[in-house]
Amino acid sequence: MAEEKTKEQRDQEQLMATMGLIINGGNAKSLAFEAIYAAKEGKFDEAQEKLKEADEALVEAHNSQTEMLAQEAAGHPVEVHLLTVHSQDHLMNAITFKDLAGEVVAIHQELAEIKAKLAE
Repeated sequence: MAEEKTKEQRDQEQLMATMGLIINGGNAKSLAFEAIYAAKEGKFDEAQEKLKEADEALVEAHNSQTEMLAQEAAGHPVEVHLLTVHSQDHLMNAITFKDLAGEVVAIHQELAEIKAKLAE
């Protein structure tokens, strides 16, 4: 049988999960920015790769969030601190920005295709 975790251990796990949200959310947003910059330069394969990497960072962030939800489901309520709220905000902004970055990359690619046809 698994040994019951102490409050200190659960608090430490919550802090690690919170930091995972912030770090991975920030990485996802940065990668989405890199995708837009690559698309602006006509590097569409690189842009798609950056978007894929952003998705992977968001999966890691989601895993951190799941840890917090599992703790709550196990009967150990997660204390909501400003850092916890910030981490959730960071994650939601990263998800939204990554989605928009995908659209911006697609627009840049379409624009490049139109320019190429006009140049013919």
